[in-house]
This record gives sequence, C-alpha cells and structure tokens, in this order.
Amino acid sequence: MHPSRGSGLTFTPMSDIHANPMTTCTTPTESSTGAPPPSTAPPAPRTTTLPDRTDAPADAPSSGTSFPLLPLLALAATGFVTLLTEVLPAGVLPALSADLGVSASAAGQTVTVFAIGAIVAAIPLSRATARWPRRRLLLTTIAGFAVANTVTAVSSSYALTLGARFAAGLVAGLTWALLAGYARRLAAPEQAGRALAIAMGGAPLALALGVPAGTALGATVGWRWAFGAMTILSLGLAAWVRWGVRDFPGEPRGTQVPIGQALRLPGVAPVVLVTGLTVLAYNVFSTYVAVFLEDVGLGAQTGVLLAVLGATSFASLVVIGALIDTHLRVMTVLAASLLGLAGLTLAVAAGSPVAVYAAVAALGFAFGGSGTLFQTALARAAGPAADVAQSAFVTSWNGALALGGIVGGVVLGAGGSGALPWATLALAVPVVGIVLGARRHAFPAASGGNRRVEK
Repeated sequence: MHPSRGSGLTFTPMSDIHANPMTTCTTPTESSTGAPPPSTAPPAPRTTTLPDRTDAPADAPSSGTSFPLLPLLALAATGFVTLLTEVLPAGVLPALSADLGVSASAAGQTVTVFAIGAIVAAIPLSRATARWPRRRLLLTTIAGFAVANTVTAVSSSYALTLGARFAAGLVAGLTWALLAGYARRLAAPEQAGRALAIAMGGAPLALALGVPAGTALGATVGWRWAFGAMTILSLGLAAWVRWGVRDFPGEPRGTQVPIGQALRLPGVAPVVLVTGLTVLAYNVFSTYVAVFLEDVGLGAQTGVLLAVLGATSFASLVVIGALIDTHLRVMTVLAASLLGLAGLTLAVAAGSPVAVYAAVAALGFAFGGSGTLFQTALARAAGPAADVAQSAFVTSWNGALALGGIVGGVVLGAGGSGALPWATLALAVPVVGIVLGARRHAFPAASGGNRRVEK
C-alpha cells in the first residue's frame, strides 16, 4: 500500500507484495528525492489495480505444468470428510437419540449447532489464521475433525455431544474458506477452474455415497462406530495431505484485505448474494422433499429420487469442471435457469411422475456444481482478496443452509408441501436476473486485462 502524491492511498496488488515485500513508500509531502511535490497538479482519483479475472495466485504453477490430480483429490477427500461429518447424524438419528436419552428433534440439533459453528467461524477464523502456512492450517482442520468425531463417538452426554458438534462446525467453516484458494494455487492459471471443480467434488460424493454408507455402517455396528470410522478416515487423510500436498505460505503481515473492502470490490457482492439465494432456493424444497413426495404419491420412490438427485449433482460437477475455465458465464446462466425451471415444473406438474423425476434431475444439475461456479467467479472478481472473499462465501452459504429449513417450515405450515416449489421458483427468479445483469464483473462473458477501479 503506497501513499501517492496528492491522492490519498494507492493499493499495490498482493502479487507485487509477494514479489517485492520491501517495496518503498513515499509520503504525500515529500518525494523519494526530497523535493516538494508540485502544487499545480489536480488530485488524482484513488485507484486499485486488480489482476486479470483469470489470473491464478502469484505462486501458482506456470502455464504448461502437469495437472496436480492427486493433491486435488486430497482436497476433495477433505471436503468429503467435512460434509459427511456435518450430515452423518441425520442418517443415524433414531439410534443416536435413543442412546443419548433425548427426542429425535433434540438429536437433530446436532446438525443445527454444526451449521451455526460454520457460520460464525468462517470470517474471524480465516482472518486469524491468514498468516499460517496453508498445509499446516489444513492439517489442523483435519485434526479438528478427528478430535470432534472421536468425542462424539464416545460421549454419553447430550451437552458434550452438542459441544463437539459445534466445535466440528467451527473447523468446517475454516475448512471451506481454505479449500478454494488452496486448489487454485495448486494448478496453473488455465487449469484453475477445473482444479476447483475437482477439489469441491468431495461434497456431492459425501451426499451421494457417504451418507448411505455411514447410515448402513451405523445400522450394522452402531452409530458410534460410524463416527469412529470418520476419525480413522481423518487420520489417513492427514498422512496423505502431509506427504502428498504442496505447501504454500500464508499472507505476509499487514497485507490482508479487510472483509468490508473485499465486499466492495466490483462483482464480489453480487456473487455472495447469488450464492445465498441459490442455496436458500434449493434448501427450502430439499429439506422437506420427503414430505412433498409423500403428498404427491411418490413416497415409496423417495430413495430412488434422492439417488437421481445425487447422481445429477455429481454429473453437474463433472460437466462444469470441463467447461468452467472457458464458459463460466454460460454455465452459471444455465444453472440458474434450471433451478427456476425445476421449481416451476414441480409446482405445476407434480401429478406426473415423469415430470417429477425430470425436475429432480434438473434440480440436482442446477445445484450440484453451483458452489464451484460461484467460488470461481468470486476468486476472479476478488483478485488478491480472494481468500477473504471466500470466507464471506462460506458464511453466505451456511447461513442460507440454516435459513432454508426455517423458511421451508414456514412455507410448509402456511401453504402445504405444494407451496414449496413455488418458493424455490420465487427465489430462483432474482438469481437469474442478477446473473444476467452482472455481466461486467461478477459473471463476465470474457476476461480482459488488468482493470483499474475508481475508488
């Protein structure tokens, strides 16, 4: 950050700071030669030079470098552990509630407190650990999951279990804020979007495969062993990360962009807003999908429809991973439009099983890769403030996740399950509008060179 003569402050890109941390400063009243500044020049506008939207971090591999598949799969496995830790109680809820001596609704709060922990942790913990080496921080989060899952597995106290779950949520908020930036630093600039898609692939796999497997394990050997298996998985993952993933330095002292300044960068706020609306639109319906299917006569096919949802979510991630680096805007517009179309179809054609299957498939395709789309758009818009902006993304995502159950419950109580897809449609419409309108900074049709933003 440099004071500039007659103009307040000019901010140096973080890549320049990494390249030359001893960059010199001059004061507004004296140049580097000691001569006074000219008094006739009008004040220049304050500017921030941000890197190209497609630029990877300064320490990312150069173009042409081989694709780091195995390290990225380690990050995907971390996402798998993170999400499965969050949702596993839902699959073992009856046994967990009976063992702890509480009602099923009280046991369900183990998921709620996890989400609250993730919401409150993402921004402050990301800032507090910004200077940590990235691999050390990732290993710390994995160790945190191992400890929290171990406590959950052995606890006979409901209060202690809630505490362990809240702690796991704190770790999760930090993990999600870390993974996106780590993935982009591992890959060459032209591979950054694909790298992010792979690193985020663990989440849909956790929903499609991890939850059924955890539920089956809990039914076979007990719910405590299901959480114990998560601890064992975490320990193996820690060894993989330690010896298989490249380390990167944290941010130098005094270089981190404040969260408020990051949100004011062109394009950042629209992406964060679209993220919250999309997650809310999806979860208003998906939280109560079993009730909706029962009411339309498809209750016996709930398992099959959820498998379709998981399969199309994963297919979405595969397609987006292949196209995101060159067609980010097109894929985002398509995903937003499919979200609205799925809501409309479920609202007006719920009596047709074929239409319901098609709408659920569209819903999975719309939502499955949305996190990757939004995180890539956010990283491009935020430039050197990407890591800070990602913490806002995590807060928006988890806040909407928690709010979805509340809003969906209100809608269900007021209008029945048939009102749920209308709520999804109502929330999807502004998503489409914002994505279409934010074509300059948030979701550009193409990227150009460096841009200068008037402050």
